[in-house]
Amino acid sequence: MPSPLADRIRPKNLDEIVGQQHILSEGKILRSIIEGAKNGSREIPNMIFYGPSGTGKTTVANIVAEASSRKLYKLNATNAGVSDIKDIIRELDGLFTQNGVLLYLDEIQNFNKKQQQSLLEYTENGKITLIASTTENPYFYIYNAILSRSTVFEFKALTSGDIEAALNRAAEILQSDEEERVGAVGESPAGEHGSSLQFEPEAIAHIAQMSGGDVRKSLNALEIAALYSHPDKKGKIVVTKEIAEQCTQKRAMSFDKKGDSQYDILSALMKSIRGSDPDAALHYLAKLILADDLPGLCRRLLASASEDIGLAYPMAVTIVKSCVDSALQLGFPEARLPLAQAAILLATAPKSNSVINAVDSAIWDIEHMDTGTIPRQLQNKHFDGEGNEIKGQNYIYPHDFPNHYTYQQYLPDNIKDRKYYVYGENKSESAAKAYWENIKK
Repeated sequence: MPSPLADRIRPKNLDEIVGQQHILSEGKILRSIIEGAKNGSREIPNMIFYGPSGTGKTTVANIVAEASSRKLYKLNATNAGVSDIKDIIRELDGLFTQNGVLLYLDEIQNFNKKQQQSLLEYTENGKITLIASTTENPYFYIYNAILSRSTVFEFKALTSGDIEAALNRAAEILQSDEEERVGAVGESPAGEHGSSLQFEPEAIAHIAQMSGGDVRKSLNALEIAALYSHPDKKGKIVVTKEIAEQCTQKRAMSFDKKGDSQYDILSALMKSIRGSDPDAALHYLAKLILADDLPGLCRRLLASASEDIGLAYPMAVTIVKSCVDSALQLGFPEARLPLAQAAILLATAPKSNSVINAVDSAIWDIEHMDTGTIPRQLQNKHFDGEGNEIKGQNYIYPHDFPNHYTYQQYLPDNIKDRKYYVYGENKSESAAKAYWENIKK
């Protein structure tokens, strides 16, 4: 039984790899490490490969191992443990391994802190050179001691052009396989095109567009399209765009509700709202809708109503709260309607960050300095003992004065002149500022 197409097309050298030129082109560090290992002039450091699935992390690890003439062990942290690492060490103890071994640990973020710490002993004594891969931000998920001993390389999602190049190479392999199959069963030759299997360029372009930057997904779709397409009366198989569309009914989207991709999209939504771009806000909103992340969406929209719009449009938070309540009551797919209403409202509303600046400044002071005690006139004083030098609360009741205002000190003595709230430059806050300036005259 032939191996999957993704394995058969896996690049054997750097020149066959598509994408990742920011770390693999001439003069880049990772390429220099691999070339140095091949000619024996450099040791291989411990490395962490960080990036989305299907971007070449395992492939590069294989090439590193081949270049260094080291034996490569592969473990996946989702189903491996410390005992598996110890098994490798026991095997090494019985062998003469002049060059040492490489351990490729996939999905290292699934190892807990203790499991990750167990790697240190073997990487520091030179028995193992570690190449770990992760789809999550290593600075959040990987133990600091491992990070400090490793070089981190970020793999980026592939472009449609990158994936098309891989698909065209894969199509040649599939055509060759079909020619061998036809020859083996003694069927008639393919004819003028040289192969009984053909791929329309539009089909390959469509698969590349729908793969979400994951070359493995695109190769799987191409293989399915070729295997399950029906030959015509002459025995010829043509993979059309229509067939490709059936194999990729929805565009692949990288999304993990507990991972970085979730927070990237949520962050992009809030920043698009803050930047007053309703179209971009709707784009990221749609991604989160398709990912079924209703709680995350509701939380970010509510936060943005106060953080980015705030007092420039005080009713925004009330309207968004109503939209969120409606969405939670409706559930998907209808929830998309009030959520879109909230996102468009926020993106097109006037903006002010005076609320978040004010409250964060107040929090900072409390956390970093002695602000002093609450002024006596604000304390809840109902009884003064005989030994108290000061009698009475001395609180001034503002409603007893014109416009319901009179001056008295409210902040503690240590920070009595502190200003936290600065009126924003918008119609609503400017009107409030003018009102109080007039009264306080």
